[in-house]
Amino acid sequence: MTTPPMAWSNGKSAVSAASRPLLVALGLAWAVGCAGLSRGRPVSLTVAGSDTMLPLVTRWAMRFMETHPGVIVRVAGGGSAAGIEQLIAGRIDVCATSCPLSADEVSRLYARFGTLGVTFRVAKDALAIFVNRDNPVRDLTTLQIKGIFTGRIRWWAKVGGVERPIRVLTRQPSSGTYRFFRELVLDGEPYAAWAEALPSTAQVAAEVASDPDAIGYGGGAHGGNVVQCTVDGVAATPDNIRSDSYPLSRYLYLVTPRPPEGWVRQFIDWVLDEDGQRVVREAGFVPVVIRDPDPTPQPR
Repeated sequence: MTTPPMAWSNGKSAVSAASRPLLVALGLAWAVGCAGLSRGRPVSLTVAGSDTMLPLVTRWAMRFMETHPGVIVRVAGGGSAAGIEQLIAGRIDVCATSCPLSADEVSRLYARFGTLGVTFRVAKDALAIFVNRDNPVRDLTTLQIKGIFTGRIRWWAKVGGVERPIRVLTRQPSSGTYRFFRELVLDGEPYAAWAEALPSTAQVAAEVASDPDAIGYGGGAHGGNVVQCTVDGVAATPDNIRSDSYPLSRYLYLVTPRPPEGWVRQFIDWVLDEDGQRVVREAGFVPVVIRDPDPTPQPR
């Protein structure tokens, strides 16, 4: 499939501004790859969706193209929901999503392709709760988090902080992280009416870093300048995420409309193999495939 991951209209991209630098970088790699493809037409595949996964998918694409000359992997963000819509519409080969497909999305996929789709668990992530470094709160229970984000708890003093109002930051509804958080943490209840929705986890973290009254959430790999609270007393360490001991652990997924073939299959196989899972760790996520060394010493 050769459809590009973005539609241009009046000079404006349909993907988020945060995605554009990464797309430019991939475009440069594409140009370099094409320069060496004088013997034949390059093969192209497109991956789009989750903004949480965008840095990871971009690394996968760059590394895969380095080791597979003649293959172009195009990448775009825009959110899990947007990626799923593009997959259903047949405009992309692979959707990257930070939450499982809903029953309605599976039904629509079946209506178009006659299949239920194929979902691959490709990494694990911690949905982190971000607070400012000057905020004394360092642990929250899942019940307290639900209270804050639904609006029932409005003051930091109620959860061990100072007598200040809580500024609630969320992701946009198109985000898989937004949906995952609402389903898992809020038990399907609506967010507080005054919650501020931001387009990316990086922006949520940046706002929290600049405001001692703010709280937000997002993929743990994005929270470098904020405090990531423990949840129910459990820290989001790789071991706790892998074992699901951390309450807000989750899988990240690649989804295809039907059993993948050709280069799409090779790309996903590579993602789940040792090289692809090494990239998962480098990007700050938790691998789902662990290669344990053989404990039996080999004779020299």
